[in-house]
Amino acid sequence: MNMTATEPNIEELHLQLGLLQMLDVGLVVLDKDYNIYLWNTFMENHSGRLHSRLYKKNLFECFSELPATWFRRKIESVFTLKNRSFITWEQRPYLFHFKSYRPITGNAPHMYQNVTLIPLSSPDGKVNHVGILIYDVTDAAMGRRALEKANGQLEKLSRTDALTGLFNRGFWESQMLHEFNRFARTQSPSTLIMVDIDHFKRINDTYGHPAGDEVIRQLSACLQEATRNTDIVGRYGGEEFALLLVDTKASQANILVNRLRDAVDSLAIPHLDESITFTLSMGMVEISNLFQTYEQWIQLADQALYQSKQNGRNRVTVLSMDE
Repeated sequence: MNMTATEPNIEELHLQLGLLQMLDVGLVVLDKDYNIYLWNTFMENHSGRLHSRLYKKNLFECFSELPATWFRRKIESVFTLKNRSFITWEQRPYLFHFKSYRPITGNAPHMYQNVTLIPLSSPDGKVNHVGILIYDVTDAAMGRRALEKANGQLEKLSRTDALTGLFNRGFWESQMLHEFNRFARTQSPSTLIMVDIDHFKRINDTYGHPAGDEVIRQLSACLQEATRNTDIVGRYGGEEFALLLVDTKASQANILVNRLRDAVDSLAIPHLDESITFTLSMGMVEISNLFQTYEQWIQLADQALYQSKQNGRNRVTVLSMDE
């Protein structure tokens, strides 16, 4: 077969790219019209399509699932700048949608790929062709994903209460401090509500600690249901919970309080042949410029909660630093 001045010599391309046909790396060569000049054994094995059937055929006509607009921009930059270009699996998981046959990560949804685009000089010295190297990086990608997932789970565990799934006290207080500092900048109101289960010790003594744990879990579900995604809900300790209602005045927070009390009033937790019911005492305080620290805000809300307990329980007490 005779070669024109603008047509690449396949043997020379192998030398330029430093690859042999049987290496476990994909190798594709395209001209400026995106016609296929080389499709190596790796590509044949993973695509199920032979080089002889693809030779000089348009890449996008043969593989309509390719991201044509995006990939054309990548290729054109290589032709124009005559520099290599790289595509990592983090940018795009794959170029060609191949199945993964990696022994370590056999559960991968597809082959993760890193791609290198290389300008190829023709005999006349012009860059009329681009080489595409496809590297199977499935094991590395899946390892990275597994590590990220594990780190995410560890991060969640570090800020979550194991029994309830709510924020634990440490993380909740860090969010409380953040909101306290935000108020200093924006003067946007927030309201803190401390919540305690009435006669919780009696529940534990009567029905046992597993039943007490179930009461805490059920209340936690009610708290999550009653609050908004923007609210910060945590288990403060034992049977005490803390609700920080962002961008909410104390007068507005009464809506949530009533919704929560209605939910708890209708709650009956089955235990053997009985049902466990309970009530809540609450203390509510809106943020104020008179608080010098967020701890003072919490202390006043705890004082309001204590007054609810002292005044017969099953009630909410509202206090203000301005009083």
